Amino acid sequence: MIKLPEEFENRMKEMLGDEYEAFRASYDEKKKTGIRVNTLKESVEDFKKRFPYELTPVAWCDTGFEAASDEKYGRSALHDAGAFYMQEPSAMAVAASIAGICDLKGKKVLDLCAAPGGKSTQLASYMGGEGILVSNEINRERANILSSNIERCGVRNAVVLNETPEKIADTFEEYFDVVVVDAPCSGEGMFRKDETAIKEWSVENVKTCAERQKDILDEAVKTVAPGGYLVYSTCTFAPAEDEEQIKNFLGNHPEFETVEVPNFKYFDCTLNGARLWPHKIDGEGHFISILKREGESKDSESGKKKKREDRADKKASMLIEEFLKENLNGFKFDKDNTVCFKDAVYLLPEGFDKNLKGLKVVRPGIHLGDIKKDRFEPSHSLAMVLSPEECKRVAELDEDEALKFRHGEEIRKDLENGWTLVSFMSVSLGWGKAVNGSLKNHYPKGLRIMY
Repeated sequence: MIKLPEEFENRMKEMLGDEYEAFRASYDEKKKTGIRVNTLKESVEDFKKRFPYELTPVAWCDTGFEAASDEKYGRSALHDAGAFYMQEPSAMAVAASIAGICDLKGKKVLDLCAAPGGKSTQLASYMGGEGILVSNEINRERANILSSNIERCGVRNAVVLNETPEKIADTFEEYFDVVVVDAPCSGEGMFRKDETAIKEWSVENVKTCAERQKDILDEAVKTVAPGGYLVYSTCTFAPAEDEEQIKNFLGNHPEFETVEVPNFKYFDCTLNGARLWPHKIDGEGHFISILKREGESKDSESGKKKKREDRADKKASMLIEEFLKENLNGFKFDKDNTVCFKDAVYLLPEGFDKNLKGLKVVRPGIHLGDIKKDRFEPSHSLAMVLSPEECKRVAELDEDEALKFRHGEEIRKDLENGWTLVSFMSVSLGWGKAVNGSLKNHYPKGLRIMY
């Protein structure tokens, strides 16, 4: 039996009354493992046909499933290809709830505390490549993990930053249609999943978290456009971090009002949000509140062309255009929307009109590739956003070949010479270069696996 902090148990007994025993018993049940299909890569129906293990649908997310937790899903080729994301079922409720009240396609969306990337990649799937997604993480190491997951999932329209909430607020004043604050919290809802959360819990830490959350919300609110949404979530049960946090926010910001969280039949809704209880659903503990700012929303400017002063030079653009013409079919490339960081060339989200100078940028869009002397070499990031239909040369691998490819081995294939998209079950896995019957391996060394 998991031992819980005494002060925590006393508070939960007071909050839950007769329900407490069922709540307490849930901590001794098996933790839930979730899989969310990445619809940027393939449809749910196609994924279900290809995935070799039993899946149980998550009631509040039509792309989410609960799966047996003893399988090593993260080692599969489909995972490395970005066909799915490992995400706890309750965590899927935040983006699914937003999509239930707001069509995210074409919107400007901020995920302010985004690492490791579950909510960002889910938001991106609802956006379908349209609009602008800014995913931010203040911790640099976690920001790099966030960027890797954005890349793996083939997100085309994301900018990844490593900034403070204050800097984000200064740069993006009243810019976003949707702002998500998945706030750092005391982690009470994760006690079953993470024993470290139990060890680190204290009454003082709850108070510290509540103060930090207030500071984050005070900056996040500045970025919400008129008519836009501010979505606040935690994985804790502490009222000071949940309903009281929202009550205080509304007292300071009368221009906002709460919006009922969709999927309420699965959740316990209160005046200021919705609670997900582990003894009532197949998931961990969570809290969600959706707030709408008064005023009329502006038409999104995403998609409008704007000539950038920091765009890539003519030589880089020419080399990229030559590569695209020789190797791809109809990839949308706007040379006025590219930027260079040393030799690396990035394609920014269409319509992104902010100057990145002075910001800590991890990924300003799709890393197209690098200029090396007088040639262009495509990046793994570019391969991951492509589908086989967009490429002139494709090598479809079987399971054994996909394992060898991810290990860094050369694959024997009779293919036309040139850059070749490598795919597994019709989902892109990376680049190879076909040379006289061999597929030279360009899978990144940092991603290669051991047998």
